[in-house]
Parts: sequence; structure tokens; C-alpha cells
Amino acid sequence: LLRANRHRCRHSTTQMLQYALVWMTLGVTACRPASGAAAQTYASYLPITTNWQPIQLQPYTFGLYRPTTITHAGDERLFVTEKWGQIRVIGAGGSLEVTPFLDIRDRVKWDEFEQGLLGLAFAPDYATSGLFFVTYSAADGSLTLARFARSAENKNRADADGEVVLLAVPHEQPYHYGGSLAFGPDGYLYVSLGDGGATANVAQDLGTLPGKILRLDVRTVPYAIPPDNPYVDDAAARGEIWGSGLRNPWRMSFDRSDGDLFIGDVGQAGWEEVNVMPASTQAQNFGWRCYEGWQPYDLTGCAPPETFTFPIFTYPHDAAHCAITGGYRYHGSAYPPLQDVYIYSDFCGDKILGLTQDDDGDWRSAPLGPIIGPVGTSVTTFGEDSAGELYVGLYRDATIYRVTYTGVISP
Repeated sequence: LLRANRHRCRHSTTQMLQYALVWMTLGVTACRPASGAAAQTYASYLPITTNWQPIQLQPYTFGLYRPTTITHAGDERLFVTEKWGQIRVIGAGGSLEVTPFLDIRDRVKWDEFEQGLLGLAFAPDYATSGLFFVTYSAADGSLTLARFARSAENKNRADADGEVVLLAVPHEQPYHYGGSLAFGPDGYLYVSLGDGGATANVAQDLGTLPGKILRLDVRTVPYAIPPDNPYVDDAAARGEIWGSGLRNPWRMSFDRSDGDLFIGDVGQAGWEEVNVMPASTQAQNFGWRCYEGWQPYDLTGCAPPETFTFPIFTYPHDAAHCAITGGYRYHGSAYPPLQDVYIYSDFCGDKILGLTQDDDGDWRSAPLGPIIGPVGTSVTTFGEDSAGELYVGLYRDATIYRVTYTGVISP
């Protein structure tokens, strides 16, 4: 097989027939000539000789409504955002608190499919400060970044009246919000913003925030711009921007082992993609909407291809793939065979997927197991607890599942 990130797709008719058989056998292959694109054009599911025994999704707790984020605050608890505007607390062993940690349904607009309470991140000093941050679609449709504080009397409650709005980004359409939040190893808050369905190519416009990854210092109100952000001295750009060229980055996460930022970006109609910002790397432009995946989409007014950072992996739209749900690179201790596997899914699919990097540096993906739950359900989010173990939330299922694995990976 050709190596990812190295060779263009120049195949004979015989080779194309062989790859078609791989496509039918393994599910998905990403390989097309990318006229004008950088030399990154081939990625595939793991070779059929690799033996993945299925992971299992073990029910962990019940009673959640359309989860959008699963995260932790540095202790044994999990916190889950529900699309309609609540944050729920799951105690050790999976016990769900009846009363929400936070209820802001009175200000969250969730009428449209992609709207709602979208992101949650706890301050690195949460144990002492009690501060946490959320993103949600407001009544006017804008994406709002806000700060809240936990109750001084009850660690499982927060003060809904103490909201401090830090940022509001208008949206042209009620979708493509992004809305992921994560604190990086550097202590700064990273925010993913979709392009808002804008008619203009805002993801390439450094003077606007949509279609970007922001990096903010939220130790002051509303926030400060870190002095080493790449565009702080550019009068034509927003200093908050860390990365650009994204369409709808639905779930991003830091690799807890090395600080790399993994971003699942939902495609337009052809390709879904996984992007990576290596630790401390800045000013990467992931190409939308000049490129979708590795393929030209609309090159009007676009910079040369060598200025873009292309995905480490793409896969095409088909009957079972339509919108990536980004996940986490596994670094827990319970399941050693899953170490370094980036676990993700697709909203239209019925499988949990795994992406790994081989000894040559190439990224390959394979199904890891079926999604259990109601027929037609879909993965909306993955989560990580304080120990690095992973969890899954489904759109049409009130259950949060724990990722478990009892098999081995062998050739």
C-alpha cells in the first residue's frame, strides 16, 4: 500500500481494482488524485491481516439527554453536558446525581440540530478556584463562551446566576458551531469554532473568528491574548487565533502523553478528516474551504497548497459515513492494547473506529466494534476521565457507556 503523506495516487487499472476490493472488504479507503494539493493523498483502514478483537461499550450510567460533552474535573466524577442546557454529575461507580450541576436551559437555544450546550472545560486550578467554562448557542444564535463557578456549599452544584460572558461569536446560520473546549498543557483555554455556515470563506479570513481554533488566557476577564499567539502583532488578524481553515471541528482533544491536539473536522459532502496540531505548533491552516480533506473544493483566492496543513487521515462520505465525531487518543492503564489508538466515530455509522500510526509514521484506521444502543443511534461525543479511561455518549440513548477491551491486537 502507498504510504500516507508521501505519495500521490497514481495507480494502474489493476491496482485500482485491487483497492476497490480493499474498499469493499474493509469499509473505507481515502485515495484520490489531489490536483494542486500537497503530496498527501493516501490513507486506508488497517490491513486486513491485523486482528482487532472488538471493544465493548459497557453501560456506565442511565438518564442523560443527548450528551454533547463528557469530561472530568480532576477527581473521580464525570460531568456531562446535555444538549438542552444542563450539566449532570456522575459519581464514582456511575451514580447519576438527580439535581443538575448547572441548569441554563433558560438561555440556551437548542431548536436546531446543531445548537445547544456544546462544550465544557474545568480550569486547571478548579480544585481551588471552582471555575469552569462552557460554550452554547444563545437566543440570537451566536456561539457564547461563558464562565461559571461551583457552589461554595455543594461541590455538585454551580451558580447559574453567576455567569460571566467572555465572548459571543455571531452565526450566519444555525449550524457549524464547533464549540469544543479544552485546556492545553500550557494552561490556556483552546476553543474550536465552526464556520457558522457562512456564505463567505470566513475560515480563511484571519480578521474573523469562525472556522478557527482560539487560544485564550482566561485568568482575567473577559480574557487576555497570550503574547506568543501567532497573530498578536498582525493588525489585519484577530490575536485570539491559534489555527484556521476549519469547517465544523466537532470534538477536539489533547493527547495527554505529548500535548498534540487532535481535531475531528466535519466535511461538506465528500470527505471527513482528522487533523493534528503538534504540541506548541501554531498558525496551521487546515485548508477549508480551499480544500476539503486533500481535495480542492474552491480555490478562488486561495494561497498555494504548500501553505496548508493537510489532514493526517480522511475518509469519504457514503451510506454509513457523513460526519466525524472526534475522540481521544487512548492513554489509560486498563487496556494496554489500546495504547496510542485514537478512538473516534461517525454520526452516520454504527461502529467505533480506531486510528493508529505505524512504525513508518503512516496513519491507518479500522473498525473497533459495533455501537450498541437503539437502532439508528449515533455517537455524539467521547469523554475521558481523570485516569484516561474513555466513555461514549449517544444521541438517541440515555446511557453513557464506558469503553472496555478484553482482546489483544495481533498480526
